[in-house]
Amino acid sequence: MSLSFRHDWQNHEIEQLFQLPFNDLLFQAQGVHRQHFDPNAVQVSTLLSIKTGACPEDCKYCSQSGHYNTGLAKEKLLALETVLTEAATARTNGATRFCMGAAWKHPSARDFPLVLAMVRGVRELGLETCMTLGQLSVEQTAALAEAGLDYYNHNLDTSREYYDKIITTRHFDERLDTLAHVREAGIKVCSGGIVGMGEQARDRVGLLRELANLPQHPESVPINNLVKIKGTPLEHVDDLDPFDFVRMIAVARILMPRSHVRLSAGREQMNDQMQALCFFAGANSIFYGERLLTTANPLASSDMQLFARLGIHPEPARAATAQAEPLVPAQHSQFHDAMASADH
Repeated sequence: MSLSFRHDWQNHEIEQLFQLPFNDLLFQAQGVHRQHFDPNAVQVSTLLSIKTGACPEDCKYCSQSGHYNTGLAKEKLLALETVLTEAATARTNGATRFCMGAAWKHPSARDFPLVLAMVRGVRELGLETCMTLGQLSVEQTAALAEAGLDYYNHNLDTSREYYDKIITTRHFDERLDTLAHVREAGIKVCSGGIVGMGEQARDRVGLLRELANLPQHPESVPINNLVKIKGTPLEHVDDLDPFDFVRMIAVARILMPRSHVRLSAGREQMNDQMQALCFFAGANSIFYGERLLTTANPLASSDMQLFARLGIHPEPARAATAQAEPLVPAQHSQFHDAMASADH
């Protein structure tokens, strides 16, 4: 099955993909996936909240927004030593990418030098680096690139049309501006969205169209299933049909053939069968560990057991720096030893 890389998708074309019989859609998505990836390899990332709570944004899904009472204690920016210790542990546990998230609208001049030091330090451990810090200026983006940042995460969250129902403190086009700064600086783009926020099917179409029609597809596309947080405006929203979530993964894979599609937040609420369907539909990246910023994630041992049952292995790491320690053999050994012990 041959598929060109397009950046001119129309809504009706994407709607036709969503409307395919489920088996036909998954068959097409799996075919596209096999053209560009090892179908049994999954990229493994670990996510750490480096600054938690009191965010000035009013994202209606977020436990960290200062606009809602979610019971989350606010914390200052973590010390460099703490972050590097967490990164080293993530590497030992099989992660190949270390993602750091701060609850900011944008980084402050006071905190930014420490953020740059975190990037440099994590790279020296041989891990790929990813940051999500909110809106960036051109100057901040250039500094992150000079420090060696590999990926920057900045999700679009939802469609342009539904966006102001979810967020009013930042405009949709401001998110696109940050993604453009990131791309122009030579940093890889990580951008996706959240489903299950009360949006309509047309909004899921619109989100994927925005991502697929960027001048260059994001290297990483996280698809999040809403985790309903008590105290947020979305805590009582209706659940998304699980098959609709799997369809979202499959259509993302077809539209963006070479992107890593990440099965992201919400995995804690998914059973093994649903996760397996997502992998078959083209998901080939996960967050590994027991927390995603402030929400739960499946236990690391559960992921190892599921990987073993499905015959999945972690995607090999690429050394981030010339001085990085060789990481792949040790990681594979530790991960597979753990999976083997999980079988018994």
